Amino acid sequence: MIAVRPMMQEDVADACRILNEIIEIGGTTAFETPFSEALFAQVYLNGAEKICCHVALDEQGEVAGFQWLGTNDDLPDDCADIATFTRREPVLKGAGRALFSETTTQAAALGFNTLNATIRADNRLGLSYYDKMGFRDYSVAYAVALNDGTPVDRISKRFELKKDTAC
Repeated sequence: MIAVRPMMQEDVADACRILNEIIEIGGTTAFETPFSEALFAQVYLNGAEKICCHVALDEQGEVAGFQWLGTNDDLPDDCADIATFTRREPVLKGAGRALFSETTTQAAALGFNTLNATIRADNRLGLSYYDKMGFRDYSVAYAVALNDGTPVDRISKRFELKKDTAC
């Protein structure tokens, strides 16, 4: 079983490194500029938009990934944004599923009805992950420009924590 717990200050360096490695690889996150540890902590640990953020730990107790849940002014009050990042080497199979289980439990307990994930159309891993978790496509932002001007669609998917709700 994969241990999942709330992110703490001591996790910031490892979680930031995971995110920056993903950014460096390219093509699987909307972020294009690496985070400093201070900025990472400001957004994912202490940010005003943060609802919760959890880390998945491997057998050695090292951070293998994290999942953030936050508010977004463009979404209804009962809908939260979700973002998931897991290390590429070594992969911890099941980390994303373990994180999602904890995040959905927290989100439902806090009264959220729906989760929103917005993923780059060229991020096959991300699209597949959210599909496996039960998210369904509901909108597309076409041709969103990257820093170099390359247009890439953004696909928004939703997961209904409670029936008869939607973002």
